[in-house]
Amino acid sequence: MLSPLTDFKPDSDSATPLYLQLANKLATAIHGGIWQPDEALPSERTLSDQLSISRVTARKAIDMLCERGLLTRKQGSGTFITPKLEQPLSRLTNFSEELRQRGFLPGSQWLSRETGVAAPEEILSLGLSPNTVVSRLKRLRTADNVVMAIESSTIPSQYLPNPKLVTDSLYNYLDANGAAPTRALQHIRAVNATAEQAKLAGIKQGAAMLFITRVGYHANGTAIELTHSYCRSDYYDFVAELFR
Repeated sequence: MLSPLTDFKPDSDSATPLYLQLANKLATAIHGGIWQPDEALPSERTLSDQLSISRVTARKAIDMLCERGLLTRKQGSGTFITPKLEQPLSRLTNFSEELRQRGFLPGSQWLSRETGVAAPEEILSLGLSPNTVVSRLKRLRTADNVVMAIESSTIPSQYLPNPKLVTDSLYNYLDANGAAPTRALQHIRAVNATAEQAKLAGIKQGAAMLFITRVGYHANGTAIELTHSYCRSDYYDFVAELFR
């Protein structure tokens, strides 16, 4: 049930700045599912009028949440809750499968599908012999037609002789041919978008992205997949459940 806006009213007696109080209250509500992805947030004027705060305070709170990636401004339309793709770090699933489970429509835009001789990094990561032929696939991964990631995958050609046979899900193709990874190792770090990445992802040059390197292994222990993904940090969350 949607909380009344008065629940978000900052405490004027608190030492914490009003805009920071409001930003934290709104962030808690967003994380709690008070608003749905792509739902419009009340306008600055509405927040100002109903919470008895200045437009400047409301704007600073919204700006902060936009910087955190919780809100997205759409020119001429307002401010909306940013949809998030939460990917658990403990489970190996393909991109399309994760999106469908969360109610998104997955899609791909192919940038290239080709074969070639393995490069040094591919040889090292996949344990290949020099001059081994590999298939390379590069594409934009989308959710509801919004670019979420730029993804490049390398598969030894013995598992994928013709990369153009992959039309949607790489993992589904590999699974159908008895070569799907059963485990993977991922490394994640923060990077800034290059000019090319920014253009492909529809973001500003220098914007924060998550760079993920994944090596997938067959059940027999053979490395069969090397994937580099540049994910938009404003749309992507990685979730890890920890126990003690």
